[in-house]
Amino acid sequence: MEAYLELLFRWGHFLAGIAWIGILYYFNFIQAAYLKVVTPEAKAEAFQHLVPNALAWFRYAALWTWVFGILLLLTSKEYSLGEAFLFQGDSKVIGMGAWLGTIMFFNVWMIIWPNQKKVLGMVEVLAEEKPRAARIALLASRTNVVLSIPMLFFMAAAGHAPAGLF
Repeated sequence: MEAYLELLFRWGHFLAGIAWIGILYYFNFIQAAYLKVVTPEAKAEAFQHLVPNALAWFRYAALWTWVFGILLLLTSKEYSLGEAFLFQGDSKVIGMGAWLGTIMFFNVWMIIWPNQKKVLGMVEVLAEEKPRAARIALLASRTNVVLSIPMLFFMAAAGHAPAGLF
């Protein structure tokens, strides 16, 4: 039964992670460029209908990726949650990925989302506060793009690197 749980958690982590990083890249490489060139009306439509929905998928994909990752570390026979986060034993490589993923998760929920709510008008702020909130959300999102590259490397290397490499 434990093996089935680990497989379920691994599969959930994998699927949610694809959604999370895919939407992160969509925001930074596709949507950002699009919103720079469209009419104010098109931008308003996107902010009303598209962006809130995409942000919901983004937030919850981040949440489920992180939750499934923690559950995986709790049930794994290869790695231990404590050892991973303390870089001990054979969990050093997965620990780097877990730490980077955790930082990215908190960026989503504690920096990007609160500031996006201001930009989208879900939280009332003065008009002059919106550009600052947009800039903070953008920088946190770009930080996550940069962190995603080593995070994906360490997560994949933990299970796919040649034996003895790490």
